Amino acid sequence: MAEEISRPFDLLNSIVGKSAMVKLKGNMQLRGILRAFDQHMNLVLEDADELKDDQKVARIGTVIVRGDNILYVSP
Repeated sequence: MAEEISRPFDLLNSIVGKSAMVKLKGNMQLRGILRAFDQHMNLVLEDADELKDDQKVARIGTVIVRGDNILYVSP
C-alpha cells in the first residue's frame, strides 16, 4: 500500500534520503539527495548539482537552501 500524503511536509518526510529536484527563484534548479528540512522549508541537499534545461552545469556538493527561495520541490 502506498504511503498516505495528507500534508506537504508528509511528502518531504517520504523523500528524505532520496533524490529531489528543487526549483528556485531566478530560474535556478538543483538536484540532490534530501537530507533534512525544517518548518520554514529550509533544505539540506547532499551531492547537489545545478541544472539548466535538465543538464548538469555545476557540481555544488552539500548545500543549505533557504526556504523562501524555493518555488517547488519534486521527488
